[in-house]
Amino acid sequence: MAGNSFGEIFTITTFGESHGEAIGVIIDGCPPNLELDMEFIQSELDKRKPGQSKITTQRKESDTFSILSGVMDGKTTGTPIMILIPNEDQRSKDYSHIRDKYRPSHADYTYQMKYGIRDYRGGGRSSARETAARVAAGAIAKLLLKQYNIEIFGHVSAVGSIEAPNLDSDIIPELIKVRESNPVRCADPATAKEMERFISEIKKDGDTVGGRVSTIIQGVPVGLGEPVFDKLHAELGKAMLSINAVHGFEYGSGFEGSKMRGSEHNDIFINPQHSCDSLRTLTNFSGGIQGGISNGMDITFNVAFKPVATIMKKQKTIDDQGNEVDIVGKGRHDPCVVPRAVIIVEAMAALVIADQLLRNKVYQ
Repeated sequence: MAGNSFGEIFTITTFGESHGEAIGVIIDGCPPNLELDMEFIQSELDKRKPGQSKITTQRKESDTFSILSGVMDGKTTGTPIMILIPNEDQRSKDYSHIRDKYRPSHADYTYQMKYGIRDYRGGGRSSARETAARVAAGAIAKLLLKQYNIEIFGHVSAVGSIEAPNLDSDIIPELIKVRESNPVRCADPATAKEMERFISEIKKDGDTVGGRVSTIIQGVPVGLGEPVFDKLHAELGKAMLSINAVHGFEYGSGFEGSKMRGSEHNDIFINPQHSCDSLRTLTNFSGGIQGGISNGMDITFNVAFKPVATIMKKQKTIDDQGNEVDIVGKGRHDPCVVPRAVIIVEAMAALVIADQLLRNKVYQ
């Protein structure tokens, strides 16, 4: 099946299903002699894994990974890196009731029509379980970016209509501490408590709710991005829209920018270091990207997630014989995906920037 690979030079190919033996990823194009911090990679996976709190799915997966190739004495060799993550807590029987039914807003119907077969056990490849492989690959990309002093920070900025205030991006280390101190992964403590209460209420009602993840990438050098079709924001957009449940992507001023005048929206250049190699702008409505190429300012973007499609309420649907039937969600599901999606967004951003850094070396 096509569509399982991502990237031009730093590439990943993920494999496996939600209820199969394992999931995993093959990373190709990673430079040699990159020292891998195994504890860091596991900590990244721990931020995505299920069963973290009362407001996430209670499926129990340790997401303990093993590296089967491409690493020797703790360093990358420049050859393909294979990472395997076993599935430990599958309950395929939880999905027997939808074996012949199409769940509303799921991929059941479209997969059946495209391939003539579908894995009803948790959705197979369409399951968000697949994103654990991306997080593992993204952790290695982050270790590569660390050598260039590039840092990525994401947090939950909205759940439903509850929105967090704008954050001071100059104190990212402190924001990370706050984010990781609450189950919602919002970097504003007061808003996090409100969000947690709201998600708990939604869960008790058997329903789900969407949200938004906001991200800042700092330290990106000028010049990343390729004209015309591989613009940096286009690559970021594709990466984010490939994540399960994502329904929107905007960078910089985003849709709000459409309400402004050019005289308000233009980012005026300044030259604090008196060098054309390090220009800055007074504002950052461009989100760190102009003409599809990074301009040295912080890259900022938002990713919107829809409500989880599986709800514990009776709904009308159609079975594979065309009959109208009732369906009620069963099994273990997130009432809101954004707390666990933060690390997925960061991982995909790291993969894009790592790939663009290596592509940019062609011009150096």
